[in-house]
Amino acid sequence: MAESITIECTFHVKAGRSGHGRMENGSGSERAKVEPGRVPRVSRLMALAIRFERLIQEGHVRDYAQLSRLGHVTRARVTQIMNLRLLAPEIQEDILFLPRVHEGRDPITERDLRPLVAELEWADQRRMWRSLKAIYETD
Repeated sequence: MAESITIECTFHVKAGRSGHGRMENGSGSERAKVEPGRVPRVSRLMALAIRFERLIQEGHVRDYAQLSRLGHVTRARVTQIMNLRLLAPEIQEDILFLPRVHEGRDPITERDLRPLVAELEWADQRRMWRSLKAIYETD
């Protein structure tokens, strides 16, 4: 004797490559909600510096000159971006997780960080960073 089984599940069709639909589990409403505002430019530059460093370490890119050619920017600009990696690790982390900007200009720019980068001692960088963040948080 044959038994009949009923299976119920929720799915949604997501557009795939070449316009073909693709079924996925769930209703599709579980997608991550995007926080309003935009990621500060200095946060994106910090992430870019980390990515550039990895490309060089893994041998995908030879040097800053090759990065500048690929990115259509000057070697000096690549150096400015890469100098962000000279910051103390916790400052780099703070920069990556700066709050989103909802309107107007970014409160902290790469140019604001150049004096910190020029400071070799991480303790001095941390002190300078606290001062810069205090200005940012009061605005």
